[in-house]
Parts: sequence; C-alpha cells; structure tokens
Amino acid sequence: MNIDLNADLGEGGPHDRELLALVSSANISCGVHAGDPDTMTTAIRLALAHGVSIGAHPSWPDREHGGRREMQLGFASLRNHLLYQLGAIDALASAQGAELSHIKPHGALYNQAAADRVLAEDLIMVLQEFNQERNSALVVVGLAGGELLHAARQAGLRTRSEVFADRAYTAWGSLVPRNDPRALLHDPQQAIAQSLSMIREGYVTAIDGFRVEVKAETLCLHGDTPQALVFAQQLRAAFAQEGITVGRG
Repeated sequence: MNIDLNADLGEGGPHDRELLALVSSANISCGVHAGDPDTMTTAIRLALAHGVSIGAHPSWPDREHGGRREMQLGFASLRNHLLYQLGAIDALASAQGAELSHIKPHGALYNQAAADRVLAEDLIMVLQEFNQERNSALVVVGLAGGELLHAARQAGLRTRSEVFADRAYTAWGSLVPRNDPRALLHDPQQAIAQSLSMIREGYVTAIDGFRVEVKAETLCLHGDTPQALVFAQQLRAAFAQEGITVGRG
C-alpha cells in the first residue's frame, strides 16, 4: 500500500527543510497569501534535492488573513490573480530546472472550490488556459469528494483526491472551519489513527461521530502548524510499521 504525503510549504515556516526530507509532494506558496520569491525558490531547490514533486499553491489575494478569508471575485479578476500566481511559480521553478506537477488551491479558495460548483468550474477554466500556454497539464489536487475534483474530471484533467492528517471533518465530508476550536488535531496519535483509517479503511470519523467515506490518494500536513514536523516524523514511523510506503505512486 502506498500514499502520497504532501505539505504546504514555501510560506516562510520554520520546518520546510526537514519536512521536504519526509514528504513526497510539496504545495509551494505562490507568494500571495504568504512567503515571497526567496522562500518559494528555497522550497523549490530543496524539493528538487529530495526528489519531491513540486506543485503550485495559489490563493485568494488575502495576505492579511493568510488566504483563509472567504472572498468572491468576478471571473476576470479570478483569472488575473490565478495566472499571475501560476506564472510566477512556474518561472521560478523553470529557473531551477524544475517542472510543476500539480496545482492545489490554498485555504479559503480550496474550501470554496470544494463546495461551489461554479467557482470550481471557473478555476478549472483558468487552469486549462495555463496548461495550454505551457503545453503540459497539471494534476489537480482537491478535497476528496469535492466539486473541484468533479470539475477537473469533467474537463478531462488528472486528479488526486486529498485527505488531511491534521484537520477534523464534518459529517458532509468538508473540513471543520478554522474558527471552530475542534478544527485542528493537536495529538499526533489522533492524527495517525485518522490517517490510517482514511488510507486503509476509506473513511474518516467526523466530529459528530459519523463515518464519512473518503478516497485517500494524497495525505496533507500543514507546514505552518507547530506540530507539523512531529506529525510528519511520527506518521512516517507509523506507515513503516504498517507496511505503507510513501511516494507519488
């Protein structure tokens, strides 16, 4: 059994170097919600050194709230902001001899696109335009069961269904909002148990006790949480004990 282990990096967090030795995919900030060209380039170089898949992690233009405030933009503005971010990280990756492999929206953009079909379809339209310009299609990473993955599949794009080691779930399969004190898992053992359940059994237990079916093709750790490195180290140890390999598959 294999799982792709990913982390959101390049945001100026303290553990990018260590995490990039433990994950198989990195979603690197495009410099809008966090980070800057220097942190982005450093993350790209480290990912290359460790053979880690490099992905774009674009956001709403919301640096004040770290990209976690819900926003609404018209299609023209959404297109401008996404192409700006994708072009920036693609250029930085190319300068290091690297290629982008996937795209995963960040924060509120990720969650809204998982629930809002129109937004999901708009985002995929922009991504298709970007793919045509570079003659290579990025894999779309999104919430398991969400609208973004549905829109991507409808457009004929490859997808990767994502689950979270360090986030709690609702009975509808969405992530518990971050303003809820139950949103983040702080106990490594709880994160390990949840991860193994999703990978091996195909379900996650929601905060109200319901079992929610999920397809786990990639497992996310947030690189900006204080427990990120400990979680990654203990997850890798637990996976080794359970015979689960880490890689892009």
